[in-house]
Amino acid sequence: MLTPPDTVTDDAVLGAVRKYWLDDAETATHLPVGFGAHHWKVTGSRQLFVTLDGLAPRHTDESLEGAYAGAAALAKAGMSAVWPSLPATTGTFTVRLGEQALSAADWLDGVTPTEDQAAEPEHLREVIAALEVLHGSTPPPGIPVWKPRVGAGFPQLTAQAVSEPWTAGPLGEQARTAIAARLDDIAHWTARYLDLAGRAQRQRHTWAATHGEPHNDNQVRSAQRLYFVDWESLALAPRERDLVDLAGSVDADPAMIELFRLDWRLSEIAEYTTWFTRAHTGDVDDVTALDGLHEELRADD
Repeated sequence: MLTPPDTVTDDAVLGAVRKYWLDDAETATHLPVGFGAHHWKVTGSRQLFVTLDGLAPRHTDESLEGAYAGAAALAKAGMSAVWPSLPATTGTFTVRLGEQALSAADWLDGVTPTEDQAAEPEHLREVIAALEVLHGSTPPPGIPVWKPRVGAGFPQLTAQAVSEPWTAGPLGEQARTAIAARLDDIAHWTARYLDLAGRAQRQRHTWAATHGEPHNDNQVRSAQRLYFVDWESLALAPRERDLVDLAGSVDADPAMIELFRLDWRLSEIAEYTTWFTRAHTGDVDDVTALDGLHEELRADD
Protein backbone atom coordinates (compact mmCIF):
# COMPACT_ATOMS: atom_id res chain seq x y z
CA MET A 1 0.00 0.00 0.00
CA LEU A 2 1.09 3.55 -0.67
CA THR A 3 0.11 4.98 2.72
CA PRO A 4 0.93 3.54 6.18
CA PRO A 5 -1.82 1.60 7.96
CA ASP A 6 -3.96 3.36 10.55
CA THR A 7 -3.92 0.44 12.98
CA VAL A 8 -0.26 -0.68 13.02
CA THR A 9 2.68 1.60 13.80
CA ASP A 10 6.29 1.35 12.69
CA ASP A 11 7.23 0.72 16.33
CA ALA A 12 4.81 -2.21 16.54
CA VAL A 13 6.35 -3.75 13.42
CA LEU A 14 9.86 -3.15 14.77
CA GLY A 15 8.97 -4.82 18.07
CA ALA A 16 7.51 -7.86 16.34
CA VAL A 17 10.53 -8.22 14.06
CA ARG A 18 12.87 -8.04 17.08
CA LYS A 19 10.85 -10.75 18.80
CA TYR A 20 10.41 -13.13 15.89
CA TRP A 21 13.14 -12.57 13.28
CA LEU A 22 15.93 -10.13 14.10
CA ASP A 23 16.60 -9.28 17.72
CA ASP A 24 18.97 -6.43 16.89
CA ALA A 25 16.62 -4.71 14.44
CA GLU A 26 17.08 -0.94 14.66
CA THR A 27 14.61 0.73 12.30
CA ALA A 28 11.38 -0.10 10.49
CA THR A 29 10.41 2.21 7.63
CA HIS A 30 7.09 1.87 5.81
CA LEU A 31 7.56 1.53 2.04
CA PRO A 32 5.03 3.05 -0.40
CA VAL A 33 5.06 0.01 -2.70
CA GLY A 34 2.59 -2.58 -3.88
CA PHE A 35 -1.16 -2.62 -3.41
CA GLY A 36 -3.08 -4.83 -1.02
CA ALA A 37 -0.45 -5.41 1.67
CA HIS A 38 1.81 -3.09 3.67
CA HIS A 39 5.59 -3.36 3.53
CA TRP A 40 8.52 -2.15 5.64
CA LYS A 41 12.27 -2.10 5.28
CA VAL A 42 13.85 -3.21 8.54
CA THR A 43 17.52 -2.61 9.24
CA GLY A 44 19.86 -4.15 11.79
CA SER A 45 22.67 -6.66 11.40
CA ARG A 46 20.87 -7.57 8.17
CA GLN A 47 18.11 -5.96 6.14
CA LEU A 48 14.63 -7.45 5.90
CA PHE A 49 11.58 -6.86 3.71
CA VAL A 50 8.60 -7.18 6.04
CA THR A 51 5.00 -7.67 4.89
CA LEU A 52 1.72 -7.17 6.72
CA ASP A 53 -1.08 -9.12 5.03
CA GLY A 54 -4.76 -8.85 5.71
CA LEU A 55 -6.60 -12.12 6.24
CA ALA A 56 -10.35 -12.43 5.55
CA PRO A 57 -11.85 -12.74 3.04
CA ARG A 58 -8.87 -13.91 1.00
CA HIS A 59 -7.04 -15.88 3.69
CA THR A 60 -7.25 -17.60 7.01
CA ASP A 61 -4.25 -17.89 9.31
CA GLU A 62 -3.77 -21.43 8.03
CA SER A 63 -3.97 -20.65 4.32
CA LEU A 64 -1.57 -17.71 4.51
CA GLU A 65 0.90 -19.78 6.51
CA GLY A 66 0.50 -22.58 3.99
CA ALA A 67 1.33 -20.25 1.12
CA TYR A 68 4.49 -18.80 2.64
CA ALA A 69 5.63 -22.16 4.01
CA GLY A 70 4.99 -23.72 0.60
CA ALA A 71 7.14 -21.10 -1.14
CA ALA A 72 9.96 -21.78 1.31
CA ALA A 73 9.62 -25.51 0.59
CA LEU A 74 9.86 -24.84 -3.15
CA ALA A 75 13.02 -22.81 -2.64
CA LYS A 76 14.51 -25.52 -0.42
CA ALA A 77 13.70 -28.11 -3.10
CA GLY A 78 15.82 -26.15 -5.56
CA MET A 79 13.48 -23.77 -7.36
CA SER A 80 15.91 -20.91 -7.73
CA ALA A 81 13.38 -18.31 -8.90
CA VAL A 82 11.60 -18.31 -5.52
CA TRP A 83 12.53 -15.56 -3.06
CA PRO A 84 11.06 -17.08 0.10
CA SER A 85 10.01 -15.78 3.48
CA LEU A 86 12.08 -16.55 6.58
CA PRO A 87 10.91 -18.74 9.45
CA ALA A 88 10.13 -16.90 12.67
CA THR A 89 11.35 -18.01 16.09
CA THR A 90 7.99 -19.77 16.40
CA GLY A 91 8.95 -22.08 13.54
CA THR A 92 6.16 -20.61 11.42
CA PHE A 93 6.48 -18.16 8.52
CA THR A 94 3.74 -15.82 9.73
CA VAL A 95 2.87 -14.31 13.09
CA ARG A 96 -0.22 -12.40 14.09
CA LEU A 97 0.00 -8.64 14.54
CA GLY A 98 -3.44 -7.51 15.60
CA GLU A 99 -5.98 -8.69 13.07
CA GLN A 100 -3.34 -9.16 10.37
CA ALA A 101 -0.30 -11.37 9.78
CA LEU A 102 3.36 -10.40 9.56
CA SER A 103 6.07 -12.14 7.55
CA ALA A 104 9.68 -11.33 6.67
CA ALA A 105 12.14 -12.06 3.90
CA ASP A 106 15.74 -11.11 3.38
CA TRP A 107 16.12 -7.82 1.52
CA LEU A 108 16.59 -8.43 -2.21
CA ASP A 109 18.70 -5.91 -4.10
CA GLY A 110 17.44 -5.65 -7.63
CA VAL A 111 15.11 -3.95 -10.07
CA THR A 112 11.43 -4.56 -10.75
CA PRO A 113 10.88 -4.53 -14.51
CA THR A 114 8.41 -2.15 -16.10
CA GLU A 115 5.56 -3.57 -18.18
CA ASP A 116 7.52 -2.77 -21.34
CA GLN A 117 10.67 -4.45 -20.00
CA ALA A 118 8.65 -7.48 -18.92
CA ALA A 119 7.33 -7.82 -22.47
CA GLU A 120 10.77 -8.03 -24.05
CA PRO A 121 11.36 -11.46 -25.67
CA GLU A 122 14.40 -12.42 -23.59
CA HIS A 123 12.63 -11.52 -20.36
CA LEU A 124 9.49 -13.39 -21.42
CA ARG A 125 11.52 -16.51 -22.15
CA GLU A 126 13.03 -16.40 -18.67
CA VAL A 127 9.65 -15.92 -17.00
CA ILE A 128 8.09 -18.76 -19.01
CA ALA A 129 10.98 -21.09 -18.20
CA ALA A 130 10.71 -20.34 -14.47
CA LEU A 131 6.95 -20.92 -14.50
CA GLU A 132 7.43 -24.23 -16.31
CA VAL A 133 9.72 -25.33 -13.49
CA LEU A 134 7.14 -24.24 -10.91
CA HIS A 135 4.26 -25.98 -12.66
CA GLY A 136 6.31 -29.15 -13.09
CA SER A 137 7.34 -29.29 -9.44
CA THR A 138 5.76 -31.45 -6.76
CA PRO A 139 3.24 -29.20 -4.99
CA PRO A 140 4.29 -28.72 -1.36
CA PRO A 141 1.86 -30.22 1.15
CA GLY A 142 -0.39 -27.73 2.87
CA ILE A 143 -0.52 -25.05 0.18
CA PRO A 144 -3.95 -23.48 -0.39
CA VAL A 145 -6.19 -25.03 -3.03
CA TRP A 146 -7.83 -22.63 -5.47
CA LYS A 147 -11.60 -22.27 -5.34
CA PRO A 148 -14.00 -19.75 -6.86
CA ARG A 149 -13.74 -16.40 -5.12
CA VAL A 150 -17.38 -15.43 -5.65
CA GLY A 151 -20.47 -17.60 -5.65
CA ALA A 152 -23.77 -17.74 -7.52
CA GLY A 153 -25.26 -15.14 -5.19
CA PHE A 154 -22.65 -12.50 -6.01
CA PRO A 155 -24.78 -10.55 -8.53
CA GLN A 156 -27.69 -10.33 -6.10
CA LEU A 157 -25.45 -9.30 -3.22
CA THR A 158 -23.85 -6.64 -5.39
CA ALA A 159 -27.22 -5.32 -6.56
CA GLN A 160 -28.35 -5.10 -2.96
CA ALA A 161 -25.15 -3.31 -1.97
CA VAL A 162 -25.56 -0.60 -4.63
CA SER A 163 -29.26 -0.02 -3.90
CA GLU A 164 -28.45 2.51 -1.17
CA PRO A 165 -26.03 5.48 -1.27
CA TRP A 166 -22.42 4.87 -0.19
CA THR A 167 -21.68 7.83 2.07
CA ALA A 168 -18.87 6.53 4.29
CA GLY A 169 -16.23 8.37 2.26
CA PRO A 170 -15.77 10.87 -0.57
CA LEU A 171 -15.39 8.31 -3.37
CA GLY A 172 -18.21 6.00 -2.35
CA GLU A 173 -20.85 7.32 -4.71
CA GLN A 174 -18.51 7.28 -7.70
CA ALA A 175 -17.74 3.63 -7.01
CA ARG A 176 -21.38 2.71 -6.38
CA THR A 177 -22.72 4.27 -9.58
CA ALA A 178 -19.95 2.68 -11.65
CA ILE A 179 -20.81 -0.78 -10.30
CA ALA A 180 -24.56 -0.21 -10.60
CA ALA A 181 -24.15 0.55 -14.30
CA ARG A 182 -22.64 -2.91 -14.91
CA LEU A 183 -24.97 -5.12 -12.86
CA ASP A 184 -26.19 -7.06 -15.92
CA ASP A 185 -22.60 -7.65 -16.99
CA ILE A 186 -21.65 -8.78 -13.48
CA ALA A 187 -24.45 -11.35 -13.59
CA HIS A 188 -23.25 -12.59 -17.00
CA TRP A 189 -19.61 -12.69 -15.90
CA THR A 190 -20.52 -14.60 -12.74
CA ALA A 191 -22.52 -17.26 -14.57
CA ARG A 192 -19.73 -17.79 -17.09
CA TYR A 193 -17.12 -17.84 -14.33
CA LEU A 194 -18.87 -20.52 -12.32
CA ASP A 195 -19.39 -22.65 -15.43
CA LEU A 196 -15.67 -22.46 -16.20
CA ALA A 197 -14.82 -23.13 -12.56
CA GLY A 198 -16.85 -26.33 -12.74
CA ARG A 199 -14.82 -27.40 -15.76
CA ALA A 200 -11.61 -26.68 -13.90
CA GLN A 201 -12.72 -28.74 -10.91
CA ARG A 202 -13.32 -31.72 -13.19
CA GLN A 203 -9.68 -31.49 -14.28
CA ARG A 204 -8.31 -31.35 -10.74
CA HIS A 205 -5.79 -34.09 -11.47
CA THR A 206 -3.93 -31.69 -13.79
CA TRP A 207 -3.55 -28.86 -11.28
CA ALA A 208 -0.13 -27.54 -10.31
CA ALA A 209 1.52 -25.22 -7.82
CA THR A 210 0.90 -21.69 -9.11
CA HIS A 211 2.18 -18.31 -7.97
CA GLY A 212 -1.11 -16.60 -8.75
CA GLU A 213 0.25 -13.13 -9.59
CA PRO A 214 3.59 -13.57 -11.41
CA HIS A 215 3.28 -10.23 -13.24
CA ASN A 216 6.09 -7.69 -13.48
CA ASP A 217 5.33 -6.04 -10.12
CA ASN A 218 6.11 -9.35 -8.41
CA GLN A 219 9.36 -9.88 -10.29
CA VAL A 220 12.79 -8.65 -9.20
CA ARG A 221 15.94 -8.95 -11.28
CA SER A 222 19.06 -9.12 -9.13
CA ALA A 223 22.63 -9.13 -10.37
CA GLN A 224 22.37 -12.93 -10.55
CA ARG A 225 18.90 -13.82 -11.84
CA LEU A 226 15.16 -13.21 -11.97
CA TYR A 227 13.12 -13.87 -8.83
CA PHE A 228 9.41 -14.05 -8.12
CA VAL A 229 8.41 -12.36 -4.86
CA ASP A 230 5.16 -12.02 -2.87
CA TRP A 231 4.13 -15.66 -2.54
CA GLU A 232 0.99 -15.11 -0.45
CA SER A 233 -1.06 -16.08 -3.53
CA LEU A 234 0.60 -19.51 -3.97
CA ALA A 235 -2.08 -22.15 -4.58
CA LEU A 236 -2.77 -25.48 -6.24
CA ALA A 237 -4.71 -24.56 -9.37
CA PRO A 238 -4.84 -24.91 -13.15
CA ARG A 239 -1.52 -23.69 -14.55
CA GLU A 240 -3.36 -21.04 -16.58
CA ARG A 241 -3.77 -19.10 -13.35
CA ASP A 242 -0.18 -17.95 -13.98
CA LEU A 243 -0.47 -17.58 -17.75
CA VAL A 244 -3.14 -14.91 -18.26
CA ASP A 245 -0.59 -12.19 -19.03
CA LEU A 246 1.36 -14.61 -21.22
CA ALA A 247 -1.54 -15.76 -23.38
CA GLY A 248 -0.30 -15.93 -26.96
CA SER A 249 3.25 -16.67 -25.85
CA VAL A 250 2.56 -20.07 -24.25
CA ASP A 251 0.45 -23.15 -24.89
CA ALA A 252 -2.63 -22.74 -22.69
CA ASP A 253 -6.30 -23.72 -22.55
CA PRO A 254 -8.29 -20.65 -23.69
CA ALA A 255 -11.20 -21.56 -21.42
CA MET A 256 -8.93 -21.60 -18.37
CA ILE A 257 -7.36 -18.29 -19.40
CA GLU A 258 -10.88 -16.86 -19.52
CA LEU A 259 -11.60 -18.38 -16.10
CA PHE A 260 -8.72 -16.61 -14.46
CA ARG A 261 -9.40 -13.31 -16.19
CA LEU A 262 -12.87 -13.50 -14.66
CA ASP A 263 -11.45 -14.71 -11.34
CA TRP A 264 -9.41 -11.53 -11.06
CA ARG A 265 -12.16 -9.21 -12.33
CA LEU A 266 -14.93 -10.48 -10.07
CA SER A 267 -12.78 -10.74 -6.96
CA GLU A 268 -11.55 -7.19 -7.52
CA ILE A 269 -15.13 -5.91 -7.88
CA ALA A 270 -16.05 -7.71 -4.66
CA GLU A 271 -13.09 -6.26 -2.78
CA TYR A 272 -13.69 -2.74 -4.05
CA THR A 273 -17.36 -3.00 -3.08
CA THR A 274 -16.24 -3.66 0.49
CA TRP A 275 -13.58 -0.94 0.25
CA PHE A 276 -15.91 1.87 -0.79
CA THR A 277 -18.81 0.97 1.47
CA ARG A 278 -16.47 1.44 4.43
CA ALA A 279 -14.99 4.63 5.84
CA HIS A 280 -12.26 6.10 3.63
CA THR A 281 -10.64 9.50 3.23
CA GLY A 282 -9.96 9.78 -0.50
CA ASP A 283 -6.20 9.36 -0.08
CA VAL A 284 -3.85 8.05 -2.76
CA ASP A 285 -4.72 4.42 -1.98
CA ASP A 286 -8.44 5.18 -2.33
CA VAL A 287 -7.87 6.94 -5.67
CA THR A 288 -5.77 4.00 -6.87
CA ALA A 289 -8.53 1.62 -5.80
CA LEU A 290 -11.17 3.61 -7.68
CA ASP A 291 -9.01 3.56 -10.81
CA GLY A 292 -8.63 -0.21 -10.40
CA LEU A 293 -12.39 -0.63 -10.08
CA HIS A 294 -13.03 1.34 -13.27
CA GLU A 295 -10.41 -0.74 -15.08
CA GLU A 296 -12.13 -4.00 -14.13
CA LEU A 297 -15.61 -2.73 -14.97
CA ARG A 298 -14.61 -1.72 -18.49
CA ALA A 299 -12.60 -4.90 -19.12
CA ASP A 300 -14.96 -6.13 -21.87
CA ASP A 301 -15.51 -2.73 -23.51
